[in-house]
Amino acid sequence: MKRLHLHVSVPDLEPAIAFYSTLFDAPPSVVKDDYAKWMLEDPRVNLAISSRARSAGIDHVGVQVDSTSELAELAGRLKAAGATTFDQEATTCCYAQSDKSWVTDTAGVRWETFFTHGEATAYGEDEVIPDTTSACCAPKPAKACC
Repeated sequence: MKRLHLHVSVPDLEPAIAFYSTLFDAPPSVVKDDYAKWMLEDPRVNLAISSRARSAGIDHVGVQVDSTSELAELAGRLKAAGATTFDQEATTCCYAQSDKSWVTDTAGVRWETFFTHGEATAYGEDEVIPDTTSACCAPKPAKACC
């Protein structure tokens, strides 16, 4: 079964945790110094927030799947639609070990399709996603130019 994923960048984690905990009437299932996550059943969503980005707002959206075969099917649909995907296997991101396929839609919104198969002790910033300044889920600071 698939689950909608939203990752929101927030300027201050504590008030954001309080807000979303009240909104969903549930505490987060994961809390770190720079990150929190709710795995909700109603609505069926994986909501993550972090204080790692340069600006507040929606960082990316996605679809979480329950198996590698579901991930392959979803990534295949993206490729069939003509989208160029960036695939990652056994990557560390958002304190989890996951296989992922990234794509940017026609409006410039980053979409992440992923299967999580374990936890991690680090947030993770191992690879830069093409067409973004992002490693893992959070943008890296812009580099000086010229």
